[in-house]
Amino acid sequence: MPLPLSPEAFVAELDTQNRAALDRIGANAAAGEPDAALTVARLLMLALKNEIEATECAAAWIGDTPEVAVKLALARQAGDEAKHYRLIQNRLGELGVATDAHDPLAAGRSKLCEYLLALQGTVARVAAGQFTREALAVVRNAEFARFCRAKGDDATARLYEETIQPDETHHHALGRELLLQLATTNEAQAAARASSARVLEIADELQELARLKMGISRAPGC
Repeated sequence: MPLPLSPEAFVAELDTQNRAALDRIGANAAAGEPDAALTVARLLMLALKNEIEATECAAAWIGDTPEVAVKLALARQAGDEAKHYRLIQNRLGELGVATDAHDPLAAGRSKLCEYLLALQGTVARVAAGQFTREALAVVRNAEFARFCRAKGDDATARLYEETIQPDETHHHALGRELLLQLATTNEAQAAARASSARVLEIADELQELARLKMGISRAPGC
């Protein structure tokens, strides 16, 4: 069996592979003209589901994660995602949309959330959740902020650019630091590659499904 890559070389390789997929997903999100019925408020309602799912995933992994550094990173992430939920909820209220009785999981959890909740192993979780899903969120949120600006909604754009995006960037950076500590064997690196690739594959599928079935593009991440 060949020797594993150094952690630094492995993370650089994974980053390069992910970037190609993220660039494609970002380009697809921005392609064409958005549906005329698409509004900032409608996309923010979708964001509530993304944020509650991200909160649940991070919180669900804390209990059976043995590494203290990862537990603390997950706790930080769960708190941030819950904060994002409340901030988006408040913004929807400013836009005249009441959400107090809204259940973002009424239609069930997304395929991506179900995959993440079932995922086992710290390295696989870090690669899938913090390193990859949060990088995906940064890409999608940037496109959503541009959509908000185009709609004349600078307040929502600033919420994402000044508060939500810095948090997601920090989560991704935490994932990178943790992978450098954890992805030290062939087995760990294989698990990280597989879970990361699967997250991007599911995200691509869900994005295309939303575009074709509901005319949704420019949707934010978590």
